[in-house]
Amino acid sequence: MINPVIRIENPDQPEIRDLLAASDAYHAALYPAESNHLIDMQSLQRSDTTFFVARVDGAVRGIGALLRQNGYAEIKRMFVDPKARGLKLGSRLLAALESDARTVGLTCLRLETGIKQPEAVALYRSAGFREIGPFGAYQPDANSLFMEKTLAA
Repeated sequence: MINPVIRIENPDQPEIRDLLAASDAYHAALYPAESNHLIDMQSLQRSDTTFFVARVDGAVRGIGALLRQNGYAEIKRMFVDPKARGLKLGSRLLAALESDARTVGLTCLRLETGIKQPEAVALYRSAGFREIGPFGAYQPDANSLFMEKTLAA
């Protein structure tokens, strides 16, 4: 059985930049530019953001970030390398993000995801997320689903 290592890392590494670029291309192929809400490298390196990397045999195979907001954290940049799909990296990354949020005392996670990503939507629903309306600076978007999970104290 493959045992991935998930840890906090600096996103500004060549292998991670490559996976971010693959994520950008994937989303650009599915949605118009105004429906892509991907944050950039500078935002991923801010002090209010924690960036997680899933490595399999040392290679970057998944990423996810937790952007702490006022009273909640938003999950950003969740993406698993297509070559590593089926290894449950998405659910493992999601568990790491949730654990980090609890550690810093947050009781709510939110996210925006696209309607053309049924696997991502299924992952979030299976982890206890429910649909909500737009939050923060988001506007209603027919291509977006907004979701939230309340974390037990």
